[in-house]
Amino acid sequence: MADRLVRPDWVRRLNLMAGSVGGHARDLVPIDPGDMLDTAAVALGGLPDGDLGDPRWQERFETLATAIDASGMHTVGRLMTKQELLRSLRTRLLLTTTLDRSPEVRDRPVTAPVIVTGPARSGTTILFELLALDPGLRAPTAAEALHPVAMPEAEAADDSSLSDPLVLSECEQEIWADVQPEFQAVHELRSDLPVECVTITQGSFCGFHWSMVASLDGWLPDPAVNYAYERQFLQALQHGDRATQWLLKTPGHLMLLPLLYAEFGDAWVIQTHRDPAKTMPSTVSTTAMVQWLRTDDVDVDAMARNILAVFAAGLNGSIDVRASGMVPADRFVDVHFSELMSDLVSTLRAAYAQMERDFSDSHATAVLDYLAHKPKGKFGVHRYQPEDWGFTAEGLRSELAPYIDHYGVARED
Repeated sequence: MADRLVRPDWVRRLNLMAGSVGGHARDLVPIDPGDMLDTAAVALGGLPDGDLGDPRWQERFETLATAIDASGMHTVGRLMTKQELLRSLRTRLLLTTTLDRSPEVRDRPVTAPVIVTGPARSGTTILFELLALDPGLRAPTAAEALHPVAMPEAEAADDSSLSDPLVLSECEQEIWADVQPEFQAVHELRSDLPVECVTITQGSFCGFHWSMVASLDGWLPDPAVNYAYERQFLQALQHGDRATQWLLKTPGHLMLLPLLYAEFGDAWVIQTHRDPAKTMPSTVSTTAMVQWLRTDDVDVDAMARNILAVFAAGLNGSIDVRASGMVPADRFVDVHFSELMSDLVSTLRAAYAQMERDFSDSHATAVLDYLAHKPKGKFGVHRYQPEDWGFTAEGLRSELAPYIDHYGVARED
């Protein structure tokens, strides 16, 4: 990755600090699960009795933190990840206390969420943001996902900055582009923007945020536990509000459709489609950059092989999963990238018709206004070619031929 991206000087200098005193990044920024548990317990007045239905959650946290500590991250990467771990721990503990005090929160269903999934660069992000303009749907913002429960320190300190999730979440959301400015062209992170399920579920300690940011030994995600955590998280967020229909998004749902429907049985899934010669290189490029934010050691070749294997299984496998009855096939809406880019409003209108939702004129106007203020390439262009990541266009299309043929995915040359 060093031959592809140049680190900003401030990042390079911070990463040199450990070596300048004859040590390692691990010495400057230790990631010790026991210390973090003690820190959270002292700050929050002890650990709550509840466990959100996961009696092994502490074991999961300790295994994850230990794996991250051993992962070889550089100084800046360790600092970023340690903050995420400690904040996720606090979020989980605060959420547990909230649900313990108000157990009726768990009785309120998460009704018919609309869930966007598909490979990277297939239109998932722009579709997610445009759907979020619908006043009848609620997409969790990054601020809500990171700080769903008020900070107890805010009242004690009478500090308004501690009571504003938009301010508190800025350090996590915007530092990614500070550490590697090119990331802004890949994916804009901002406290007030809709955020993916991978962020919501960090506090499960078995979700895909952690495997995305680092290659970890001795730790494995647990999707079933992860979905159960997400449901409770959404229940806590919607408590006290009027009827809420959630809008959610993550590419990883594509590989886990039966488990997704086991937790959200009446969900609408909007599956996006695009030529894999475009999506697979972008997925590898994006994931490699995410890891480069935190480590000098990114095995791009292994990453490319793994990503292709996982998405090939998910995309080709979605055909049988949807046809077999394992999931309700009539709750899927297919959106093709080529059609979305050709006529956004008409494509959205057709998707709404399939879900038997009203696509209002005011929503259409909001979509056009949003696009006018967010032009393509606002933060530069994310350039990628199959050959840059060890692929060929025809090789990718051959691997994904069942998917391309079944869904009628348009070729892009």
